[in-house]
Amino acid sequence: MMWQPVSGCGDHCRDGADVRASRGFATLRIVTLAAVLLGGFLLAPILRGNALRTLARTMLAVLGIRLVRQGPTLRPGSLVVANHVSWLDILVLLAVSPVRLVAKGEVGAWPGIGVLAGLSGAIFIDRSRPKALPRTVAEVTAALKAGRSVAAFPEGTTFCGANQGRFRPALFQAAIDANAPVVPASIRYDTTAAAFIGDDTLFDSVRRVAALRSLTVTLVTAPALRPAVDADRRTLARAVQSSLGPSGYRLAA
Repeated sequence: MMWQPVSGCGDHCRDGADVRASRGFATLRIVTLAAVLLGGFLLAPILRGNALRTLARTMLAVLGIRLVRQGPTLRPGSLVVANHVSWLDILVLLAVSPVRLVAKGEVGAWPGIGVLAGLSGAIFIDRSRPKALPRTVAEVTAALKAGRSVAAFPEGTTFCGANQGRFRPALFQAAIDANAPVVPASIRYDTTAAAFIGDDTLFDSVRRVAALRSLTVTLVTAPALRPAVDADRRTLARAVQSSLGPSGYRLAA
């Protein structure tokens, strides 16, 4: 059985009202992005910490994306849980703080993004094997106990940003077991064109983002919640999602 949450978002969610860059400029962005990725591959053995954050920030900048950061600074050993809109979310989280990502196994095979995720020490979920989930939770728990921050997308799939999915509770058990703070985070884009939804391929999405004249993404972190030892992961998941509020999923102005 395949465990894969389903999003109702698709091409109909995009309003198509974005101002586009010239075709030549969009092509230049894609070529430059490829060059940055190539350089990243060559430097992969030494890309850690600040260098990895610099690479993620450079990739965002090359695509004409402005990153705005709001909220408390992330503390080491935190479980960061965010809504999921796009593959760009991975770059956003890596650009602001050293985190290990929890991602679906398919991400590991994506050009560029998969390498970045791997360099972060990503914990990949095999969604074709639901029985392997407890092992994933144990790996997240161990990372948190070791003082590493871990970032996850508990909706389990991407939504357009205006709509949202339910935070699934499994990974919240890791925070309970590790007695680690949970940091709610919302990722907001000022355009629906950023959403990775429907029948998108990675290249289609990159090309669509590169064609925008500009794009702003805002990462907002709420104060951390520290679960009690006897906390229930389902209750914790609901509390964390509620702490973001409806505005946590609206498009940035």
